[in-house]
Amino acid sequence: MLKVVKFGGSSVAGAEQFRKVKSIVEADGARRIVVSSAAGKRTPDDHKLTDLLYLCHAHLTYGVSCDEIMEGIERRFAAIRDELGIAYDVEADFKALRARLDRDMSVDELVSRGEYFTSKLLADYLGYTFVDAKDCVFFGFDGQVETERSYAAIRAAVEEYGRVVIPGFYGLSPTGKIKVMSRGGSDITGALAAAAADADVYENWTDVSGILMADPKIVRDPKPIPRITYAELRELAFMGASVLHEESVQPVKEKGIPLNIRNTNAPDDPGTMIVEHVEDTDGAHERFITGIAGRRNFTIITVTKHNMDVCRTLRRTLEILERFKATIEHITLGLDSFALVCATAALGDAIYDVVNEIQKSCRPDDVQVRDGIALVAAVGRKMPFRPGVSGKIFKALGDNGVNIRTIAQGADETSIIVGVENKDFETAIQVLYDGFAG
Repeated sequence: MLKVVKFGGSSVAGAEQFRKVKSIVEADGARRIVVSSAAGKRTPDDHKLTDLLYLCHAHLTYGVSCDEIMEGIERRFAAIRDELGIAYDVEADFKALRARLDRDMSVDELVSRGEYFTSKLLADYLGYTFVDAKDCVFFGFDGQVETERSYAAIRAAVEEYGRVVIPGFYGLSPTGKIKVMSRGGSDITGALAAAAADADVYENWTDVSGILMADPKIVRDPKPIPRITYAELRELAFMGASVLHEESVQPVKEKGIPLNIRNTNAPDDPGTMIVEHVEDTDGAHERFITGIAGRRNFTIITVTKHNMDVCRTLRRTLEILERFKATIEHITLGLDSFALVCATAALGDAIYDVVNEIQKSCRPDDVQVRDGIALVAAVGRKMPFRPGVSGKIFKALGDNGVNIRTIAQGADETSIIVGVENKDFETAIQVLYDGFAG
């Protein structure tokens, strides 16, 4: 058994969190590969190290001293070291960093030091070998990770050292310079390490006990999702749920490696297991709706024309929207009409030009525009096996005074999406949760 474990910023925010991490790692000998983020916020008013390092670079760019910020970062790492009795010479590494701090130091290299220093501390504390991400994560000229080359380097490091800590978030560019990933890049590094090692499980440790059925800012104490497929996860992420980005799960998804979301502060909680397929029975103990998510601020464009040539008219309309770089979320068709749901922000003031172009090119009987629409999705792999789900959703919303403006169902039948007024967004999510979370 081999497990790759990734710890987020909240999991390594301070000495007490380091202790929790060590307890988790030592509780299971299979946890031999550790990926770490940069130390995160200790309190709500605290600053992320990544943000402070970006601020340092901004100071350097404009010729302003960043000594005070760097001293604060150094003191923070030194405090963790001293409290835990770690031997790592923080001062020596910071002295070397300061010697290179100038306007020519890339922002990527400077920002990556958050993960670098945190991982060196963690490796020392765990008794694991530190393996620099620049030596095992490689980018091509297209900015994408060279997976096979990276996999080979990660495997070689594990074979040589047995138990390793790898910093997340960065790697090496083709020109030999440090390159960082997008925010949340440590999740990608963890997935790459799991895929490289053909891990039995990839554990992603954070500050929540798995993925929740709904946004806790809207629904009070939503239930966690015990099991979810990668397809369901993608649907929820697309609809705005705060879950792992698709790029961060693709390496393990491709290899069929289960991904377990766990809580560093509640290590006994099972969290959420993400898998390629779930062997469901028709047991009633499992909810048929996995999660509920949504996004505000969409515009519905409805085109109506008697005896419409739908293919031609729709094609022309799509070409117009493409020229204006509008993103299309959903399309619904009728006998003499169709409706397109677009992100309002993508249209902007161009909506007037879009409507004008549609009228000129398609000569419809009518073009209607309705903005202020929110999309709410109920996602669940079991829905195709439950008759009347759509009716139950519509009834629940109707009974609570929520008017449905548009309806769409995914081709794979794992989601039902309803368009409601922005003002009804939170009500719709709460109603669906109350009706189907049991």
